[in-house]
Amino acid sequence: MIVPVKRLALGKSRLAAAAGAYRSELALAVATDTVGAVLRCPSVGGVVVVTEDPRAADRLGALGALIVPDGPVPGLNEALRRGAEWIRPRGLGLAALQADLPALRPEELRAVLCEAERLPHSFLPDLAGTGTVFYGARAGEEFAPAFGGASRARHLALGVPELSPGPVPSVRTDVDTLADLKAALELGVGPHTAAVAEKILAAGARGAAG
Repeated sequence: MIVPVKRLALGKSRLAAAAGAYRSELALAVATDTVGAVLRCPSVGGVVVVTEDPRAADRLGALGALIVPDGPVPGLNEALRRGAEWIRPRGLGLAALQADLPALRPEELRAVLCEAERLPHSFLPDLAGTGTVFYGARAGEEFAPAFGGASRARHLALGVPELSPGPVPSVRTDVDTLADLKAALELGVGPHTAAVAEKILAAGARGAAG
């Protein structure tokens, strides 16, 4: 599984106002809980994290992920293709997952992967129905993810089948906004995100009271 993690100072830009001083800490916490859940999924043989952020590399590497430095060409899809270069020589299928799924449940990810194995290429949209949280390609197939913006429509236009693995809300609940964070908290997030979210919500409550 390939998981791209941008520089923490640049992460969670749409949460900047709500997160305040905790923005980088939240980005790291969310990535930590996401990668930790992926590593606990029995269908995942390993995790490749593509990042140029040293804090993220240290934390996620300590969990057991293989850290691959980001390449000279910027962009999410370029980072995913760079990660794929480390997996393709092994003759394995390739899968990419967003790093902002703090409520991720290993059993739900397993359902997605089982469904993806049936198709040469596949993707799973986010709960909003506009973005993409997962893209997969079987061994020997071209790996051509098209994440970013309205990527659901883009993947469909490219002829990539949309997965229907059943109810997997924890895989589809990506966190970009405060509303997303609250939705993830209702599902139940990992311990790192929970700790930082508590500080953010408490600071917000203090600000509202003042």
